[in-house]
Amino acid sequence: MASVTADASGRRVSAEERQFSLVLALIATETGLTKTQILSTVEGYSARFVPGGDNASLERQFERDKDDLRELGIPLETFDQPGADGDTKLQRYRVSRAEYPLPDDITFSSEELALLGLAGQVWREGSLSDDSRRALTKLRGLGVAVGATVIGVAPTLRAHDRAHAPLTLAISRGRQVEFDYLKPGDARPEHRRVSPQALVQHEGRWHLQGFDEGKGGERTFLLQRIVGGVRLRTDVAREPASDAAERALADLRTLWTQQRATVSVTPGSEADVVLRNRAGTEVDGDVLVVHTTDFQLLADELAGFGDEVQVVSPRALVDAVLDRWMHVAGSHG
Repeated sequence: MASVTADASGRRVSAEERQFSLVLALIATETGLTKTQILSTVEGYSARFVPGGDNASLERQFERDKDDLRELGIPLETFDQPGADGDTKLQRYRVSRAEYPLPDDITFSSEELALLGLAGQVWREGSLSDDSRRALTKLRGLGVAVGATVIGVAPTLRAHDRAHAPLTLAISRGRQVEFDYLKPGDARPEHRRVSPQALVQHEGRWHLQGFDEGKGGERTFLLQRIVGGVRLRTDVAREPASDAAERALADLRTLWTQQRATVSVTPGSEADVVLRNRAGTEVDGDVLVVHTTDFQLLADELAGFGDEVQVVSPRALVDAVLDRWMHVAGSHG
C-alpha cells in the first residue's frame, strides 16, 4: 500500500504527490540538493522534519522514494559535493534536465491534458500501472510553472546504461553484438561476441542475458561493466529461448540469495538508514546481513560510508573495502 503523510495543515499527502514534489524540487536545481535540504523543504517531508532532531523515519521514507523514482525511469543523480568526496552526509541529489526533457514540438491544450490524465487514472487499475505513474507524474508537471519546460511526456522507461539502447536494437533485429567486458578482479576488459537474448533489471541494475559465441554458452552480463560501445554485427543471432528473461532473473535471484555480507553500522548513520531498509536485509541490533549479486559493487558502496560501517564478512569483501580506502588515502597524499 502506498504510504501517506501529512503537510503542515494536516492535509494527507499521498506517496505519488510527495514523490512528484521531490521530482519538481530536484529538476529545478542545477547544483543539487542535500538530503537535509530536501527533507526540510519538500512537501510531504518538511512538515515532519525536526531541525537537529531524530529524522530517521523520514530518511527511510526518502530512501524508499528515491528507489521508487529510479524504478520508474526518472534519472535521479547522486554526486559528491566539491571538496567533500566520499562524505555521504553532504551528497547532493538532482534530476538531470538533459536526461528528462520535454520535446520542443509537443504541446497540449487543457482539454487534452484532462483526457490524458483521465486515461492515466484508468491505467492505474490495469496492467500498465508503472507506465501510468510515469505518465501522470510528467503530465502534472506540465501545469506547474517551475517545471513546465523541462518535464517530459512519453511514459517510457529510460535506461542509464549507454549499452541499453544498442542491445535493445540488436535483440529486436536478431543480430549479434560485440563489446569489451571488464569482469570483477580483471585488469583488462575481454572482447565478447554475443547473441543477445533478453535485458532484465535486478537490484536496480540492467543485465544482458545472451549466448557467448566465444565461450560457447549462456552468460549474464552487467551492463555497467561493458567498456566502450556496443557494436552490432551482421551475423544473425541465435534464436532466444521464450523463457530467457525469466531464467536470467531466476539465476540472479539465486545468486543474490546466496551471496551475503555481514556488516556492523553506526546507529542512526547514513549507512544504517540505507542498508537497514534495503530489501532482504536481516537485522540483529547494529549488525546487518545484506544480500548482493556483485561483491565488487557492494564494496564500492560500503567504502563510501567511511567509518559508519565495518565489514565483518566475507573476508574478500573486507579486503575490497580496505583496498578502496587505501586508494582514496593514497590519492589525497
